Amino acid sequence: MNALPSSSRRAVKRTVQVGIAVLLLLTGGASLRTYLHLAQARQLDDTTREQAVRSLLTTRAKLAPTQRSITLPATLRGSTEAAVYARTSGYLQRWTRDIGEAVSKGELLAVIDTPEVDQDLAQALAGREQIKARLALASSSLGRWEGLRERDAVSQQELDERRAAHQQASADLAATEAQIRRLQQLQSFNRITAPFDGVIVRREIETGALVSAGSGTATRELFYIAQTNPLKLTVAVPQAYASGVKVGQQVDVRLVERGGQPIKGTVARSAGAIDTATRSMQVEVVLPNKGGDLLPGAYAEVSLPLKGGGAGGMSLPPQVLQFRQDGPRVAVVTAGGTIDLRPVKLGRDFGRSIEVLSGVTPEDAVVLNPPDAIEQGETVLAREAPVEAPAKSGSAPAKRENKG
Repeated sequence: MNALPSSSRRAVKRTVQVGIAVLLLLTGGASLRTYLHLAQARQLDDTTREQAVRSLLTTRAKLAPTQRSITLPATLRGSTEAAVYARTSGYLQRWTRDIGEAVSKGELLAVIDTPEVDQDLAQALAGREQIKARLALASSSLGRWEGLRERDAVSQQELDERRAAHQQASADLAATEAQIRRLQQLQSFNRITAPFDGVIVRREIETGALVSAGSGTATRELFYIAQTNPLKLTVAVPQAYASGVKVGQQVDVRLVERGGQPIKGTVARSAGAIDTATRSMQVEVVLPNKGGDLLPGAYAEVSLPLKGGGAGGMSLPPQVLQFRQDGPRVAVVTAGGTIDLRPVKLGRDFGRSIEVLSGVTPEDAVVLNPPDAIEQGETVLAREAPVEAPAKSGSAPAKRENKG
C-alpha cells in the first residue's frame, strides 16, 4: 500500500486532535453539571434540615410583685340617678328645663295637658252632688219613718228598707269622694317636678307628644336626672382579691382624657358577699366632683391596692403555658438547644402575667406560644423576645395587676 501523502496525514492528525478536544470539553461540561447538581442537592438538604428545626421566641421569668394593685374597669355615675316618667296620661303642653341645666328638688320640669282626667273629675264632682241630694232625701225619709214606727203606723220591714237606703247613699258618697281624691291626685301629676337636686342628662319628649303613664318597656321616659357631686363607681372585684378590699380605703381612679393622672376616691361600701354568678364582690367607690369636671357615663379605671404579698414565686406571661390533663406546663430551652417540658404550679393571676410558684427559675429560657406538637428533647432554634414597650395610660386591659 502506498503511504499517504504528508498533507493527508496532517489532516488526519488535525481531525484526531479536534475530536479529542471536543471529547474533553464534553467530559468537562458533564463533570461540571454533575458537580453543580450535587452542590444544589447538598444546599437543598441543608436548607431542609434548617427548616425542620423550630424557630422559637423565649422569655425569662421575673420575681412576682409582693405589693400590688388590681385595676378594674368602671363607669362614672351620679351619686343619685333617676329616670322621670309621667304618672298620668295626656299630651305634653310644655317643658321648662332642658339637658345640661341644673335643677332643684321640686322644680317644675314640664306640664302635661290631661283632658280625659279633667272630664272624669268634672263627672265625679257632678255625681257627688247627685249622691248628696239622694242622701239628704234618704235622711229625711228615715227620720219620718222612724216617727211613724214609734206610733206603729208602718212595719219594721219598711223602716229597715229606709235605713238601708240611707246607708247605701252614705256608702255611695264615700266611694265618690275617694274617686274624686284619686282623680284630683292624677290631675296634680300633670306637673312634672324634679325628684332631687341634679343635672338633666337626657330629655326624651317634645311638645305635643302623647305621654303615657307608667315606666314599662313601651313607655318613654321624660327626663333623666343625675347628681354629679359626688360621683360613684361600681366595680366587680374578683373573689381572689375581695378579702383585701376594705371600706374607707383610698383608691386611684384614672380617665383616658386626663392622661392617666390618678384621682383619689374612697371605697364607700361593699356587698360583703360573693356573687355566685360572677364569683366577684360588688364594691362602690365615691369620687368628689365639686367643680363638675368629671362627667357621668365616662369610662374609668379603678386601681385598688391589695394587701399581702405572694409566696415568693416567679412571674411569666400567660402565653408560655400549656394546659394538659396532668396540669399546666411550660417548655424550657436548655443550654444544648433542646426542649425540656416542665410541669409548673400556678399562683395569682395578674392579668398580663401569671405567678408561677414552682418549676422555673430566672435563668430559664421559657418558650413563648409553644406549639401543641412540641416534644421533649426536640432540637430548636431559640432567640429571646424583645422587651415589650410600656403600655400607654388608658390602653390597659379590662383587668390587670400592677406593682405597688
